[in-house]
Amino acid sequence: MKVFGAALLALCLSLGWAPGLGIASAQAAVRIKDVAAVKGVRENQLVGYGLVVGLQGTGDTLQNAPFTGQSLQAMMDRMGVNVRGANLRTRNVAAVMVTADLPPFAARGSRLDITVSSLGDAASLMGGQLLLTTLSGADGQVYAVAQGAVAVTGFSAQGQAESLTQGVPTTGRVPNGATVERELLNRLGEDGPMNLELRNPDFTTAVRIADAINAYTWATYRRRAAREDSPNSVTLQKPPGVGATHFIAEIGELMVEPDTPARVVVDARTGTVVIGQDVQILPVAVTQGALTVRITETPQVSQPGPFSKGKTVVTPQTQIDASQAGGSVAMVGGRSLRGLVRGLNQIGVKPQGIIAILQAIKSAGALQADIVIQ
Repeated sequence: MKVFGAALLALCLSLGWAPGLGIASAQAAVRIKDVAAVKGVRENQLVGYGLVVGLQGTGDTLQNAPFTGQSLQAMMDRMGVNVRGANLRTRNVAAVMVTADLPPFAARGSRLDITVSSLGDAASLMGGQLLLTTLSGADGQVYAVAQGAVAVTGFSAQGQAESLTQGVPTTGRVPNGATVERELLNRLGEDGPMNLELRNPDFTTAVRIADAINAYTWATYRRRAAREDSPNSVTLQKPPGVGATHFIAEIGELMVEPDTPARVVVDARTGTVVIGQDVQILPVAVTQGALTVRITETPQVSQPGPFSKGKTVVTPQTQIDASQAGGSVAMVGGRSLRGLVRGLNQIGVKPQGIIAILQAIKSAGALQADIVIQ
């Protein structure tokens, strides 16, 4: 989907389809580095388990979170303090999970931002200090160690009769809180071929990327260096005498126009509709009416006469009114996003109605696009 037109269309749909909306139809070219990446050059997730100390009575209840007590005892044992058999009652400690993203080519000694999340029943991590925690990858190897003061944006306050919580006080971040101790083996192919992987696989986009690279390398090095292998892969063979890093930097700045299939994305929960630039609707007549049902309850009290030995009872009184507004018929169709928006604006319905109309047009065979419902 074209970013400019689709983003403006999603905004106007969420605001109720303002009349007179204009959508730019120009297709924008983007850099190759924004739509594709070198295969194998990616981030890796790290995870670890640790303790946050220094909390002001907002930590885990050790009776409800036994793993926190076990971790605290193990830590004290390593420091030469024997607390086994003691009834620990501190509320200043919380067990947490620590996560981080290890970027490609991260060198030993590099700093990473980490996220700290509570595991037990701690009320808040504000003011806490994360103790030294090892961070491991999916292979079980330790790649970084983390430690530092936890920064929390939310807060939680509680009194005898009321409590107030804003944000998520049980999750925080430690900027530059981790240090890389092991480097990933990321190596660009200096001799063999390299592969570009498309973030959104598409046959046309892969061909355009290969053509743009070949045009550049033929003009610069007098040889063709790219070949499209599949909708999500383009193989590169760097020219001799040029470093892999230099070559990737050169082709990453080349401009291409990515292409995607015609698609309509519908989020029924929020009423958001995103329509791609290439979506077409064959001419159809659409009408949309609204049915309103109003139920009014007016209970009445029935009071018995004096000395009748009767009981006072409440008798229900229900009134139901139904009304249906007349819908106008409009012609909807267009081979461009501008014409499609103009036709849908004539109906004047809310986003939920637009969703129902698009689904009905698809069922009628007039919508030449895929509908993705989230």
